Amino acid sequence: MRPLILSGGPAAGKTTCGRILAASCSRAAYIDADDVRQLVVSGGRTLWSGKEGEAQHELSAHNVVVLAQNFMGAGFDVVIADFLTRESLAVYRAALPEAFVIQLKLPLNEARRRPRTRTEYLTSGEFDLLHQRAAKNIAADLVLDVTGMSIKDQSAAIQEVWKRNSIRDPDNDAWSMRT
Repeated sequence: MRPLILSGGPAAGKTTCGRILAASCSRAAYIDADDVRQLVVSGGRTLWSGKEGEAQHELSAHNVVVLAQNFMGAGFDVVIADFLTRESLAVYRAALPEAFVIQLKLPLNEARRRPRTRTEYLTSGEFDLLHQRAAKNIAADLVLDVTGMSIKDQSAAIQEVWKRNSIRDPDNDAWSMRT
């Protein structure tokens, strides 16, 4: 399967769905870019803290790519969860051109109501800021509106479109786009 990159604001389902999708494959790795960013234990900056934060966000995309390439080289399917910016998406597109990028779209009010499945390190203002930034088009291959979907339904919808878009066109040996 093509590498899958899930993006979207906080509580959109990137982590939960990413883990579910990777677990549904016979051999897969799940990479959470937030976990990679947490490797910086001194001097770490957030995306919204200026140039250094933006640079560290982009650096994490480079590090995620290395992990993904290693897993793919060993025959694993790869699912990545990351909050994408235009700059980090450019890193993924350059190093993983075959990746299928899905942006999960969820209104802020519904995101606030969703249960959190992991420790939240964001303030309410930061949560809102990331949702505003996620609403901007980042040139994903597909924007999937997950409003009102359960995690089970959301995962099924993502899996269906990922499988449909992981079929190679034999005429030009390229991935087909079937949204």
